[in-house]
Amino acid sequence: MGFKEKVAAAYQLIQDQICEGLEQADGKAKFEQELWDRKGGGGGRTRIMQHGNVIEKGGVNFSAVHGKLPEAVKKAFNVESDDFFATGVSIVMHPGNPFVPIIHMNIRYFEMDEQTRWFGGGIDLTPHFIIDTDVRYFHHLLKQTCDSFDASFYPKFKAHADDYFYIRHREETRGVGGIFYDRLKPETCGLSFDEILDFSVAVGNTFIPAYTELIDRNRDAEYTEREQEWQYLRRSRYAEFNLVYDAGTKFGLETNGRIESILMSLPPMAKWVYNHKTVPGSAESYTLSMLKKGIQWA
Repeated sequence: MGFKEKVAAAYQLIQDQICEGLEQADGKAKFEQELWDRKGGGGGRTRIMQHGNVIEKGGVNFSAVHGKLPEAVKKAFNVESDDFFATGVSIVMHPGNPFVPIIHMNIRYFEMDEQTRWFGGGIDLTPHFIIDTDVRYFHHLLKQTCDSFDASFYPKFKAHADDYFYIRHREETRGVGGIFYDRLKPETCGLSFDEILDFSVAVGNTFIPAYTELIDRNRDAEYTEREQEWQYLRRSRYAEFNLVYDAGTKFGLETNGRIESILMSLPPMAKWVYNHKTVPGSAESYTLSMLKKGIQWA
C-alpha cells in the first residue's frame, strides 16, 4: 500500500467512527449513504443525516479523487504539473436546538508528486449563542491534541482559524474558531509525513468527544421562537462564508466535484433580515460582541 492509499484508508475509518458516534449521540437519525464516482477519476462516500433528535441536517463525507488540475487551480497552487490526487473527510452538522452549536471539520491530503504534497484541515465551532464554558472546553481539547505533537501548533493554528473563518464584508468571525492549518509538510512543521498523518488522524479523533459533550450539555435546553429566529440569522452568516470565501467549496466546484456533496454544508433553513439589530445586553448582543479575532479561549 502506497502512502496516499494509506491516508485514504485512515480517512475512511475516521468517517466510519464519526458516523457511528453521531448516530449514538443523536439517538434517532441514521446516515444515508450514497456512493459516487467523479468524472475524471476517483469518487467518494457521501453520508447525510436529517431530521434527528439533535441533528436537523448534517453530512460526513469522504472522497478520494484524482485527475488533471484545471488551469485556475494550477495558478492558485503555483504548480507546473497538472496530475493530482486529493483525499479527505469533510463534516458539517446543523443542529435543531439553537443552543447546540454548528460544527465543521475537514482533514485532507493533496499530492501531485513526491515534491508537491501536503496535509490540511482543522475543526471549528459556530455557536448560535456563545456559551463561554462550552467554547473553553472545545478549545481545551483542541489544544491537548495539538500539544501532543508540538506546543507551537495550537497558537499558530488557532490564529490561522481566526484569520481564515472571517467574514470580511461583515467584519466578524464566522464563529469562535478552533484550529486550521494548510500545506503542512516536513519543511513547514518539522514532522515526517507519517507523523503529520498521525496528527491529521488525531484531529479527526477529537471530533466525537468534543461535539458529543456539547450536544449532551445543550440538547434539552428550552428555547423561544425569538431564539430560533436568531439561529436562522446565524445560519445565514454561515452560508455567506461558505459561498463567498471557503476554499474547499471553490476547489470542489473548479475540479468538477459532486455538487450535492460540496453544498451539503449549507443549512436546511436560514434567514436574511434587513438591517437586523440586537437588543443591548441580550445573549444575541453578547454573541456578536465575541465574534472577533484573537480571543484566547484556552
